Amino acid sequence: MGVSMELFTAQWVQSDGWSAPLPAWDGAATLVMVYGGSKLLDDPGPLHDVLRTYPTARVTGCSTAGEIMEDTISDDSLTVAIARFARTTLSQVHEQVLSPNQSFAAGLSLAKRLTSAEPDMRALFVLSDGLGVNGSTLTAGLLEGTEGRVIITGGLAGDGERFGRTWVLADGLPRQGYVSAIGLGGPNIRVGHGSRGGWDIFGPERRITRSAGNVLFELDELPALELYKKYLGDRAAGLPATALLFPLAVRAPGAMDRQLVRTILAVDERDQSMTFAGDVPEGSMAQLMRANLDRLIDGAHAAAQDTATDRTIPGPTLAVAVSCVGRRLILGRRTEDELEATLSGLPDNTPLVGFYSYGEISPMAPGTCDLHNESMTITTFQETS
Repeated sequence: MGVSMELFTAQWVQSDGWSAPLPAWDGAATLVMVYGGSKLLDDPGPLHDVLRTYPTARVTGCSTAGEIMEDTISDDSLTVAIARFARTTLSQVHEQVLSPNQSFAAGLSLAKRLTSAEPDMRALFVLSDGLGVNGSTLTAGLLEGTEGRVIITGGLAGDGERFGRTWVLADGLPRQGYVSAIGLGGPNIRVGHGSRGGWDIFGPERRITRSAGNVLFELDELPALELYKKYLGDRAAGLPATALLFPLAVRAPGAMDRQLVRTILAVDERDQSMTFAGDVPEGSMAQLMRANLDRLIDGAHAAAQDTATDRTIPGPTLAVAVSCVGRRLILGRRTEDELEATLSGLPDNTPLVGFYSYGEISPMAPGTCDLHNESMTITTFQETS
């Protein structure tokens, strides 16, 4: 039996510094993931620690709405996972997105650059700016560029409940308006994925009669925001934050058996519209959703099980969780129950890292790639000997 990948996880917090010294694993076969608060744009000291330690590794990361380390959530910390592979090739590319309209082209370019560099590409892990990128068209570009032959997972950066600014690591700096992708190639890499919600649907199903990309104007030819406020009642005064508690289930034309969850990023009182984290196509059917806490937690467990992680592979497994900020707000003190449920669906002693996001990227079926909202998405990485 040969050597398989090695794993290490650590966390930096302002009061205590690093939980453990970073190992000297620099090299082109080393993948480093970092997830931290948006404040690191102003004071990137711990990010510089990582980048100085791994100057030739593939380092990727983003800002969050909460950092995940095992069954614990932190804010304004830095969670780090380091995987040193033995038989897997790693590639990395970035794209700047100056306008949401460029999102598809960015995804297409990222995918084509990576697949041309590594013909035996098996998976892409993608991190995107969470506010200035259209996640739906980004994933559509990624899917077209890989021709459905590559597993694509990842997520959109967060900024807590502030929705003010997010960053992605690009060229060794935390930058706004960027998308970064890591390609993993070769026959020895094994990537699992799972994504579940756990929301309950309520109220009548309505047709989206006017929309533009991720902006919804009318449902059943009625002003969308006005109709939405009627369902929220007193909670409407807290928009857009309270909209995280009541996302929309969307069934797109031509894919009526595939339901996607969409959460609101902004509202416009002037034209009574709502801007979502993903596209809401005209002609789709939409229905409101609300939380059932036990079902949300059960969904996290099911997402971990859906990764179908191979427990017979002798080497370690790295699990990366990307869960929506809306789930954290609703679960409140029970949020760590979601992480415990996730761990219980994975092989024993599997390190779990990740972040709370503004959107989750994962397939729903082989050969697909979708942007999800209000979901728990798990990606697992293994390497065979």
